[in-house]
Amino acid sequence: MRIGIDSGGTFTDFVVLHDDNEAGGHLESFKLRSNPAAPDAVILEGLARIAANRKTVAGTDVVHGSTVATNALLERKGARTAFVTTGGFEDIIAIGRQNRPELYNLTPSLTPPLVPRDLCLGVDERILFDGSIHTPLRAAAIEKLRRQLRGAESVAICLLHSYQNDTHERALLDALDVPYVCASCEISPEFREYERASTTVINAYVGPLMDRYLARLEAASPHPVAIMQSSGGLLTAAEARRHAVRTILSGPAGGIVGAVEIARLSGFKRALTFDMGGTSTDVALAGIHPRLTTEARIGDLPVRVPMLDIHTVGAGGGSIARVDHGGSLRVGPESAGSIPGPACYGQGTEATVTDAHVVLGRIGRDQLVGGEMQLDLARSEAAVARIASALGLTLADAAAAIIRVANSNMERAIRAVSVERGEDPRDFPLVAFGGSGGLHACELADDLGVTTVIVPRLAGALSALGMLLADRTRDYSAGALGSSPRDIETRYRKLEKQAHKDLRGATLQRFADLRYAGQSYELTVPWSAQGVADGFHKEHHRIYGYSDPARPVEVVTLRLRATLPTEKPALREPRRAASPDAPVETRRVYIDGRFRQVPAVPRDFFPRRLPRGPALITDYGSTTLIPAGWSIRRDVRGSLILRRT
Repeated sequence: MRIGIDSGGTFTDFVVLHDDNEAGGHLESFKLRSNPAAPDAVILEGLARIAANRKTVAGTDVVHGSTVATNALLERKGARTAFVTTGGFEDIIAIGRQNRPELYNLTPSLTPPLVPRDLCLGVDERILFDGSIHTPLRAAAIEKLRRQLRGAESVAICLLHSYQNDTHERALLDALDVPYVCASCEISPEFREYERASTTVINAYVGPLMDRYLARLEAASPHPVAIMQSSGGLLTAAEARRHAVRTILSGPAGGIVGAVEIARLSGFKRALTFDMGGTSTDVALAGIHPRLTTEARIGDLPVRVPMLDIHTVGAGGGSIARVDHGGSLRVGPESAGSIPGPACYGQGTEATVTDAHVVLGRIGRDQLVGGEMQLDLARSEAAVARIASALGLTLADAAAAIIRVANSNMERAIRAVSVERGEDPRDFPLVAFGGSGGLHACELADDLGVTTVIVPRLAGALSALGMLLADRTRDYSAGALGSSPRDIETRYRKLEKQAHKDLRGATLQRFADLRYAGQSYELTVPWSAQGVADGFHKEHHRIYGYSDPARPVEVVTLRLRATLPTEKPALREPRRAASPDAPVETRRVYIDGRFRQVPAVPRDFFPRRLPRGPALITDYGSTTLIPAGWSIRRDVRGSLILRRT
């Protein structure tokens, strides 16, 4: 048995893979309300429920997508962290790149660094760009630093040019007795001191929280726990405790892995993935494999580790609708979360996207989580009525306006990962998942010109399912600016030796960051000692529309990915639960601009082919809204294939 768990902002999803002597086993899923204050308690409750319903077996393991590091970073609730760097460079993280996100704002509000200035400490040492030691690190400097660090809970060490020579950072790691210490030579040994420092500081800032969280979870869980990392692979709990920064996009990464596999099994080599949960929407553009980036930003902070290229907006089922001072309707990024949740959950009072769907008849009273939650329809109507009164609209028009504004926010996100990068969204199917994805997918596709929408089976828990599809991976890097071919080969072999030690039997892939001499940005391409420059020219032309084979090419960073495959579940359609002739409920639903009676069909109760929309397809963890003009087919793996006609 394997168990995938995704801790979301509103619900925590569980997907259980049972063996049962069947090829690939079979899957079951359920949800529990999330508890942001104690996410591990919800996970343990779910594991207890699984054990009570069906005995677990020896060898059961748990794969978990965690939001602990993400929430701590976004809410600025991390550890009291000190930053140690080469003397004279204490202001690296405050100065940053001096970029101006608002070009014409002469008095922008600056986001304070994660580390206060009095805990940004310089140490007397200096390593030059070529790795030679200019100023040795002496015992007196270390002792002085130890006295300055009293009271710090965590320390991030980032010395100048440590990617070329990490001797001084290793010495400080061994000498400091602070509870949690990390160094850039372990976290991000790469060129560019600001991005390297920012990544190391983030790791130190969220590391103690992740360390304590996983310690509690491991102590209480009856099964070993693996953690989904932001690059789409798995880490052991011990690795995640040391490299917490690699779990920042843990949950969304599982969804991308699952969506790419669903698209591939449905016959598509590329896909736009659209994950709309309770708090946010995550979108990505992927080929046969999900796209990676090393230039991600979380909030205003750069994170220089491999991550899936995901764009996130604050538009989810729990996004709060409000009328601003100018009389305009706004939706998100504030969210009602799990507590109090949307008004229909019985505690909240603010109108949310979910409440708008309830008012429009798209979500029934006893539909959510298979009927385990009874929704308060009157409370939703009262919340949306306040928006309607402020805008001078009818109740239905106000609810429809909330949906349209949320759709426009998500449409911009999809355009950001497609149109703004030279890709036409019409060339991709839209893979919609998350609890709310199916309710918006066809309307978004109409706005974007997309002709095919795929809604997977277990769409409401696809992120948890993706964690069962992920392989165990580790990513390694090393600076290579100015290195000779012989030095490059030596550094690759050193990385490979470490990878074989960490992941015995893993498959290794070499990559490198290259640039034209004089450029300030790089592209990552597969490494080939003979043809790497040709690969770079082709990739540069694909991304930017031009290349210059006559210009010299520099190798900036070496990368190595180690992959240890895991056994994958068989994503086949389960046995039919009912006859195709089962009676179909009709429901009064606002669709295509008016209320009308449409069939509301449980997902497992309809034949492989249905007439065109309008229709509602209901499921345990999600609902799919199909407007008129869309055909409906269910493939052999249970995915809904919707096509605009």
